Amino acid sequence: MATEALKHTALKEEHVKLGAKMVPFGGWLMPVQYSGIVEEHHAVRKALGIFDISHMGQFVVAGEDALAWLNYVLASNVAKLSVGGGQYSFLLNERGGVIDDLLIYRVAATEFLLVVNASKIQEDLAWLEKHRQSESVTLRNRSAEFGGVAIQGPCTIEFFRAWIGQGKQPPARNQIADFSWDDATISIARTGYTGEDGFEAFFPLTAATRVWQSALAAGAPFGIKPCGLGARDTLRLEMCYPLNGSDLSAERNPIEAGLGFFIDLDKPDFIGREQLRETKATGPRERLVAFKMDGKAPPPRPHYALWQNGERVGEIASGTLSPSLNIGIGMAYVSAASAKIGTPLEVEIRGQKFPATIAKKPLYQKS
Repeated sequence: MATEALKHTALKEEHVKLGAKMVPFGGWLMPVQYSGIVEEHHAVRKALGIFDISHMGQFVVAGEDALAWLNYVLASNVAKLSVGGGQYSFLLNERGGVIDDLLIYRVAATEFLLVVNASKIQEDLAWLEKHRQSESVTLRNRSAEFGGVAIQGPCTIEFFRAWIGQGKQPPARNQIADFSWDDATISIARTGYTGEDGFEAFFPLTAATRVWQSALAAGAPFGIKPCGLGARDTLRLEMCYPLNGSDLSAERNPIEAGLGFFIDLDKPDFIGREQLRETKATGPRERLVAFKMDGKAPPPRPHYALWQNGERVGEIASGTLSPSLNIGIGMAYVSAASAKIGTPLEVEIRGQKFPATIAKKPLYQKS
């Protein structure tokens, strides 16, 4: 896609001023790194990092039938959410395949915020509209009016008080709350994609530049660094968090991806339920496993083949060099018979085979 055709967030000029390397991502021009992927990765693991997530979609679902409808179109049990609560969930097709993975927050008794993947905004919207049959449910795409940042790292609490106010308390894990900031309202959710403590903040686009600049200023004493997509990928992969389009797709269901605990098969009905029940009953043909390379080897990359005893048993979905572990890591779909933790495999890299071992998730464990 030509650069001119790519969308960009309201923070593009801020990224350019900070020397970010900008790359295409899901139809958007986004920063892949500023000071370097490894440096940004370690900043999040040891101190604090800030990511622009304004490219992600934001939908508001409201109305007296909103809860019942969302429980039908999503695989998690939305009824378990109290006001202020959040869940990780899936939008599934009739075959149980993943259209998108998303976060849903119950912001009021009959109002919900869905945060979806940037490349899936239009597809998700069309799917939801297709299945919205009640006049008592409204669906609004506010993606073009709101931005977001993710602030992640062990210094999160100290930063929050320096930024929002010393007397303020951040929401609990997987909770969302509104805070007055300057002349805007910021919704802060204690969620993230890195494995570290942190939050994701959503705000009107008119406040985007001020939010970004003030967060960098307030975070300076804590060593905050702006971080790009490169570090976001290495951080999430160390934690074995899936990436839509790589680890998740319309051809794979959450049980195959090892994410069955995020779905509720006991709900009376939801799209894809029967196919998931069948997969659970018979067992998946392939499973998404985590692996580590044994010793020195080139970094594993998506679509590299995995072998066992001379037989091809799978393919890498995501792979990278882990900055925390200093070895190659990844996630791959392998045959169920070869999916046990501790199973030795070989990764084919440019015609050579390198040893690897299936490992327990997450790959990165805090000391």
